[in-house]
This record gives sequence, C-alpha cells and structure tokens, in this order.
Amino acid sequence: MASTTKSQTPAAADIEQILARRRQFMGSQLYMFYDPPVHLMRSEGVWLYDAKRRVYLDAYNNVPHVGHCHPHVVEAIARQAARLNTNTRYLYNEVLDYAERLTATLPAGLDVAAFVNSGSEAVDLAWRMAKAHTGQRGAIVMEEAYHGWTDAVEALSPGGKSALAPHVRVLAPPDSYRGPHGPDVADRATRYAADADRAIESLNGTGQPPAAFIADPGFCTNGILEPLPGYLSQVFDKMRAAGAVCVADEVQTGFGRVGSQMWGFGLHGVTPDIVTMGKPVANGHPLGVVVARREILESFMSRTSFFSTFGGNNVACAAGMAVLDVLEREQLQANAQKVGEHLKAGLRGLQRKHDLIGDVRGLGLVIGVELVTDRKAKTPASKETKRVLNLMRDHGVLVGYEGRAANIVKVRPPMPFKIEHADQTTDAMDKALKAL
Repeated sequence: MASTTKSQTPAAADIEQILARRRQFMGSQLYMFYDPPVHLMRSEGVWLYDAKRRVYLDAYNNVPHVGHCHPHVVEAIARQAARLNTNTRYLYNEVLDYAERLTATLPAGLDVAAFVNSGSEAVDLAWRMAKAHTGQRGAIVMEEAYHGWTDAVEALSPGGKSALAPHVRVLAPPDSYRGPHGPDVADRATRYAADADRAIESLNGTGQPPAAFIADPGFCTNGILEPLPGYLSQVFDKMRAAGAVCVADEVQTGFGRVGSQMWGFGLHGVTPDIVTMGKPVANGHPLGVVVARREILESFMSRTSFFSTFGGNNVACAAGMAVLDVLEREQLQANAQKVGEHLKAGLRGLQRKHDLIGDVRGLGLVIGVELVTDRKAKTPASKETKRVLNLMRDHGVLVGYEGRAANIVKVRPPMPFKIEHADQTTDAMDKALKAL
C-alpha cells in the first residue's frame, strides 16, 4: 500500500527518493538524462513540465513526432481502444488502411508491410528477411551504428564495442569534418564508398557474404552527417552486386524530419529494398513497421512463419494513421524545412561567437553541434558537452548528445517546433557557452 501511495503522489518525493526506488525496483545501473535527472509530470506539444511545475522546451525527443499528447492522436487511440483491439490473425480494416496509406508515401516497389512493436523489432525482422531472401549470412553497417536491442540486432550495433561479431563488418562514415576526405577532395564520395569493397571482400573471405547493408540515412550515431552526393548510391550498387539487400533504418530521419524529403534515404537519391520504422511512427505508441519489396517478404514467408501478437493491432494502427493525418494537416514536413534552416543559421551564428563550436550540420529538425576544445586539432570537448546539456536544461531547454566522443549536441525536437522555439534553443545554448 505504501508503494501505491508514493506512485499516486510523485510530486511529494524528491529526486533522490525516486532514484532510490528505481535502484530498488529496476536495478542499480541507472542510465538517465542530465545531472540531476529531470522529474517529469506531464507534456503538451513541444513542452515538458516537471514536478515543481517548471516548463522545459523539448528540443530532443523524436518519439512524440507530431508533438507530446497531440489531441488528434490521443483521441484516435482512445476511440479505437473503446471499439476493438486484437491481432492480425483476425480480419479488420485498420491495418490494411494504414498499410495502404503508409506505402503510398514510399517509392514504387516498396509496397508490402509487416508490423511489429518497435524499431528494434523492425530491424530484427528486416535482418531475418534479408538472410532468408539472399541465402547469405553476413552484415555490413556503419561504424558506431545503433539499430536496436534484440540479440541479433545488438550485433549490428557496433557503437562502443571493442570487437565485432564474426559476421559483421563496418564502413567508415563519409565525414567531411573529421574524415580523411574533406570538402577539397573532388572524388571524396567515391573514396569513401570504396570502403564497401574492403568490407565485402572481408566477409566473402570468411564464407559469410553479406545478406544486408543497413544504414541510418542521417548517419546520426556517426555525428549527424549531411548527405555526401553519390556516396550512398555507390555503396548500394556495390552491396547489391555482392548479393545483399539494402536497408534504410528511418527511425531517426523518417516521416518528414529532414524537411526536403519524407524519408531520409531520399536525400541520397536512392531507393532501399527494405525500410524499417519505429519510435515516431505512432507518436510513442508501440508500433514498428517493415516495408519491403514484395519478393523479399514473399521469399521470407515461404521459408518460415512470422507473427507478432501486438504488431499491427487496431489501436497501434489508429495511432499511426493519426500521425499521418497530423503531418499532412499541419504541414509539418514543410515546417521542419523552414524552422530547421532558421535554427541552423542561428547556431552557425553562435559558431562565430564561440570557439567551442567546431561545426554545425544537419538538415530539417535533426541538427548536430560539434564541440571542440581546439578548432585546428578538432579535439572533442566531451566534458564540456555534458556541461552544456545541463546548463541548457537550467535555462529551460532539453537537448541530447551524439557521436563517438559524446561531444555533439543533438537537437531533434518534435515536429511542431516553431521559429520562436528555435530562437529559444539558440539563446539557451548561447548562455550555456558563455557560462563555460
């Protein structure tokens, strides 16, 4: 009874008490944002409210894609939950209506969908499909990639690992800021893409040729890299020539976030064989989707059976449909383009004021600000980045971090972010950097 009472009155407990309860009931290893952590109570749009009624601008969370607690999404979930919620072994229209509408946003040929509960499960299923379709067992991903937490996909997420799984190889990212081939190298796309030849040859040498190449089109875990024209198309060509399928993991860049395109892979002028989605697809309601070329899904299903009890359930599909409604009605893709350009211009203005900013990059509403202690040496300012996050929190703006050295401030807000929100973010970063 005492535990129930505490849960009903969280505002009465301070942060240390809540952390102690987390250790008691969730284990001692606590991975938390900010120091001290933020004790959140409610949310709306781009705003978060803590237990002391302090308001924070959310400039980080892409899960509530169309805004926290969007009334149209909330109403769609409640309405469908009151009517029917079951699995896809029964006939109902919600999953078909959603699949039809979702695939209509993708290039021709990507026309069949499979439903799961998260982005991790989506990549796991895509990996199974790739192996079944190609008959091959190897995988190629980007350095520092993160694609999920399942046992199979964890092996495809090499970020922070000291050793790769035997069937996995990584590609060096096309990093124009830190990589060996900078903007002054005319054929740098070809030079970066040549690393795919090495990875393919290495896998072939082990008797495990690649079944799949999986990439986040925004290269977010590589530091939020802007597209290098021609790079990804050359890599795709090499992978397909080796018998692999190409997978775009759109969990961070999809659904209009990059502004100029509905899907991140569109920035590169390529069409993948499989697209995986999660997190923002249903505004935080558990839903993951794999959209693939029909022959790949059919090849997989002819060799095995697949079923997810909750994947594609009525309520999840209602939430997904509502997200597409809001994206269209509120023109959030165009908003991401306009506000993202304004935000990046403001952050580049800060770069001229603060030597700690080495680079500003990104497109739409996914932007990285790389902090360095020495611009010439490009020494990562890892400790300073953590302080910037906490100082910006103190000024009422929540951002995250990214990159191998954890020295890139990551700005990836809900899509209804406006010009005034961008200015508030820039102002908070300016104050944080001055404080350093």
